[in-house]
Amino acid sequence: MLAFAAAVWYGFPSRNMTVIGVTGTKGKTSTVELLHEVLSETGEKVASSSSLRFRIGSDITPNDLKMTMPGRFFLQRFLYRAKQAGCRYIALEVTSQGIMQHRQRFIQFDSAVLTNIAPEHVEAHGGFENYVAAKQKLFRVLAPDGAVILNRDDAQSKNFAAVTRARTQIWYGRGGIELGDVKHSVSHNGEGISFVLDGALIESSLEGDFNFLNILAAVATGMRYGIPMQRMAAAVRRVSGISGRMEYVQREPFAVIADYAHTPDSMQAVYETLICDHHRLICVFGATGGGRDTWKRPEFAKIAERFCETVILTNEDPYDEDPEKILDDIAEGFSEKFVPRVIRILDRKAAIKESILRARAGDAVIVTGKGGEPWLMGPHGTKIPWDDRAIAREALVPLK
Repeated sequence: MLAFAAAVWYGFPSRNMTVIGVTGTKGKTSTVELLHEVLSETGEKVASSSSLRFRIGSDITPNDLKMTMPGRFFLQRFLYRAKQAGCRYIALEVTSQGIMQHRQRFIQFDSAVLTNIAPEHVEAHGGFENYVAAKQKLFRVLAPDGAVILNRDDAQSKNFAAVTRARTQIWYGRGGIELGDVKHSVSHNGEGISFVLDGALIESSLEGDFNFLNILAAVATGMRYGIPMQRMAAAVRRVSGISGRMEYVQREPFAVIADYAHTPDSMQAVYETLICDHHRLICVFGATGGGRDTWKRPEFAKIAERFCETVILTNEDPYDEDPEKILDDIAEGFSEKFVPRVIRILDRKAAIKESILRARAGDAVIVTGKGGEPWLMGPHGTKIPWDDRAIAREALVPLK
């Protein structure tokens, strides 16, 4: 009823606009950011909403809500403002918990993009199957003349294709993009992200195989709207970095990186990308409290043990949970032989400083879990201003 009331209050603003929903476990924000630039190549005005920011054309407002998908009235007001500003295309980051709370209701979606599916918010949804089913609701509401953009490399994609009425299906993956009978091949040059797609050279300063797939997702969506490949290549080049996603605070003599990775899969993907170019990884992380996805905690440890020279466990949005207990849960995943290489520093600022003091030339310090988030969440709804990147810069100053 709240979703309906919000839509009525703002006059069902999504009508007569082209709304694209982007969902998945990882890569949603990066895909939305890339898609905003790709859609701008139509010459029409574009708006987008993500965990990073709200954009209406050139008007940008940071997302300080600690909420990836805002509430019903906020979203409908955002769509109304976008419509008033003359926006034709809207890219929205859509979450499973947002869907569970009906925030997507009475928004008319033209297309839905799936990045990937992995276990996340399992406890909140009451099981992985319920988590997947929640995301599928975005695909179920599409009209027959809508489109779905699906990751061929993800095993769940076929199930999403099966539940939608949308007749247009565009598949992307490491082998390229497939639309009907046309398959565009992809080749890498081994330096950063650079590949040829339908005769166009697409280059990006973004790093990692996961960003390669995010770029393909955005480009595949652009194909839905008839954007020429050369123009999409220009759009991708404009995205030089995405705040808090593999964001380098420093590159030399040792790298310092902040990343939002907060699932086992995303953490592993970040470590796999960095280990190729650095002598040692010094890894700083914790786990969100409040009983959220406690199963992930020992899994973080198992992954870190495979890649990290040293691990510093620290505080990360404990909410009402005992921070020490959260670190205990993570530590259960380490083997006995690795325990001497694990340091516990509950003060996150001190933990980041210690990681930088331990780094040597050729190393990489990687702080995961928060990326560019502006708040550290504590008990009873308290929060303090926060920025992992700013703290890292502050710790680097005495070393320069």
